[in-house]
Amino acid sequence: MKIAIFLLSLLVSFGGVPSARADDIAAGHVERVETRGVYVPIYEVWKKDAVATLVLYSGGGGGFGKIGADGWPGSANFLIRSAKLFSAHPFNVILVGRATDVTGLDGLTRIGDDHNLDNQAIFKAIKAKSSAPIWLVGTSMGTISVAAAVIRDTGSNIAGIVLTSSVTASRIKGAVLAQDLSKIKVPVLVLHHEHDACKVCTPELAKSIAGELKNSPIRKTLWVDGGDGASGDPCEALHFHGFIGKEKEAVDLIADWVLHPAM
Repeated sequence: MKIAIFLLSLLVSFGGVPSARADDIAAGHVERVETRGVYVPIYEVWKKDAVATLVLYSGGGGGFGKIGADGWPGSANFLIRSAKLFSAHPFNVILVGRATDVTGLDGLTRIGDDHNLDNQAIFKAIKAKSSAPIWLVGTSMGTISVAAAVIRDTGSNIAGIVLTSSVTASRIKGAVLAQDLSKIKVPVLVLHHEHDACKVCTPELAKSIAGELKNSPIRKTLWVDGGDGASGDPCEALHFHGFIGKEKEAVDLIADWVLHPAM
């Protein structure tokens, strides 16, 4: 894992990974990953020059929505609507859907055995196509999936993780702070909006996540402020909880940190 991070830094330092304009990124495609006798759809955007593969776990009940006329998934979730922005950086980008026997991913499902098997199948499928290090990025309920996946990753598939708008309230099954974060041994970035008003994802508790990552070699908490057009439920994607109006800033912070993990 340390070698992978070193190589990322070298590539960036010597100009080997220029970013592209988001509007110039060609759309990806949907693949089916076989698992447990069912399959998980994943939306894939591959790059020949990718220095990392970002695997994105959306919030709510999971998934990436229907494919729009432009060839991109149509979910309003922060990570899904920002897929083009992530793809403008030197990354392969994978959007994780729901297994065909699951109608929604609640917290208990996200920390369960079936979801873990699905994740392992996804990582295996990714590694069959690219040797780039795998980084998991989750938002809101997706942070439960990401934390659980890295804790249970016995195959050393994961180089690092990013937790955005983390679920922190103990009443939510699998909340990030309720998981054994001391088992995480890879770099971790915690990204949160200063004005996130979701009562189960409070900035106050998000501040304490890094302190529980006792065995993570590198952990960092970054904050986003501002943004325009916040509307609707404060726990939904079009509010500060979903970095509304600040998508590019949030994505750039994540991308820069994945390329240069530092305390």
